[in-house]
Amino acid sequence: MNNDFKQARDFLILHRADYDYATRDFKWPELVNFNWALDYFDPMAEGNSNLALWITGGDGKEEKYSFADMSARSSQVANYLRRLGLKRGDHVLMYMGNETALWELMLACMKLGAVMIPTSPLVSLDELQDRLVRGEVKLIATTVRDAGKFDVQTPSAIKLTVDGPFEGWQNYADATQESAEFKPDGDTKATDPLLLYFTSGTTAKPKIVEHSHQSYPVGHLSTMYWIGLRPGDIHMNVSSPGWAKHAWSSFFAPWNAEATVFIHRHERFDAKIMMETMEKNRVTSVCAPPTVWRMLAAEDLNQYKMNLREAVSAGEPLDAEIIRTYQDAWKVTLRDGYGQTETTAQIGNCPGQEVHPGTMGKPLPGYKIALLDRDNNPADEGEICIDLGARAIGVMTGYRESDIAKNTTASYYRTGDMAAKSEHGDFVFVGRGDDVFKCSDYRISPFEIESVLLEHPAVREVAVIPSPHPLRQNVPKAVIFLAKGMEPTRELALQILNHSRSRLTPFKRVRRLEFGDLPKTASGKIRRVELRVREQKRVAANEKSQYEFWEEDFKAVLPESWSQDLP
Repeated sequence: MNNDFKQARDFLILHRADYDYATRDFKWPELVNFNWALDYFDPMAEGNSNLALWITGGDGKEEKYSFADMSARSSQVANYLRRLGLKRGDHVLMYMGNETALWELMLACMKLGAVMIPTSPLVSLDELQDRLVRGEVKLIATTVRDAGKFDVQTPSAIKLTVDGPFEGWQNYADATQESAEFKPDGDTKATDPLLLYFTSGTTAKPKIVEHSHQSYPVGHLSTMYWIGLRPGDIHMNVSSPGWAKHAWSSFFAPWNAEATVFIHRHERFDAKIMMETMEKNRVTSVCAPPTVWRMLAAEDLNQYKMNLREAVSAGEPLDAEIIRTYQDAWKVTLRDGYGQTETTAQIGNCPGQEVHPGTMGKPLPGYKIALLDRDNNPADEGEICIDLGARAIGVMTGYRESDIAKNTTASYYRTGDMAAKSEHGDFVFVGRGDDVFKCSDYRISPFEIESVLLEHPAVREVAVIPSPHPLRQNVPKAVIFLAKGMEPTRELALQILNHSRSRLTPFKRVRRLEFGDLPKTASGKIRRVELRVREQKRVAANEKSQYEFWEEDFKAVLPESWSQDLP
């Protein structure tokens, strides 16, 4: 086993509840040659009968594999892929759900030195074709159900079905005939490419994020620390394969800690089933987006006796009310964290720290974070930037097909997200760079308004966007997904507008609202960009939806002091 990596890992596990000591004394391991699967996982897994992967399903079936099992099985797969013609540096597109083969393939590709392109089966055919072409795919691994999508598009790629035979495709089951001993064809450099992620595109083609054998396998020591994982934990992550968060919390972070990756497969998410599963299987830690935590909170939490020690969330900021809900019901502190596809977890509320609701915590071990304006000057409210001079191991190698250099010499990596500092020194998320907008020359953070609206019992989820206005440039508009049992009535709209007015300063208050569904990415993040574009078109065409209400609609029933302040 690589001793430098193990020492860094052991240090963070030992000091998981002592943030000041951990951040002060932690050092990233110095690595030249490093292959996480060969140099860490296999030695750790030798003779290790502890549970590595546990998959359950709605049909009552379950699969359990020890670390020793996963080591041997992945070596068989690596030998099989090599026999099919896959070589070091070749690109492998993985297009599947939570199949056992996914974990085996990831380990096998690492052992071979192949480059993985995790892809969600939820992407469109156009997006899939883009990945196949720009990703220069040499091997496709998918399920029988989805194999037909690739017949015309990839005539020269090696094609592999992981869950049964399919005409014209290689059968993954044949890998069981291979040796469980694997010998690499040479050294793997720590800086060699390992993963390619296609980021969500808006007006242009998605960028291709490249990670190395160092940036994600080693970099996710910060994620392990943030979650608070330790050996023997049973860790559940609610994230779909194909997205970076799945690699974060369903692969590298738990296995860095020698914890069990727990997966419950389901056709459709059900909050009650998730909680019953957590209770029955004594899950000790959970990572899920705020959307999921809110869906769980809509049920009766008190009827479940949980074994939870750690509960974390990432993707969208948490509001104070949802944190209180879990503290009251399960006596667990729901902790926020921050990172990107381009990085591992950078900022977080960690075990042992006092959590101040509304904040996302402090820089994680190994990261030095600054808030900077556009000219790289320190700012009270600025862009979240990573100091690259502090050996920020968890930052991507770079973007492929981009003017941005792969090995940047700039002083900072700029995330594009905005934050401020609280009185306690915690970072407070302000908004994504393109989510913050101006109203009457005031800067508006959607999160601050959304947090207030989420305190209203009728609001289950909400996205605040700018609505174009002839005098104020923009006014805040809330698109609201209602809680169970609530109806989108005029009376409820007025009630929520009044709630906003009573809690927010005049320039921040919601002046328009609409009841409806919220568009989301496949990984569960609200697509505010889609709502903004739609709103601009509607206002330009002087259109309103059936369940849209503006303050002006209620002028006759508002107090005179309020109606005078209408747009």
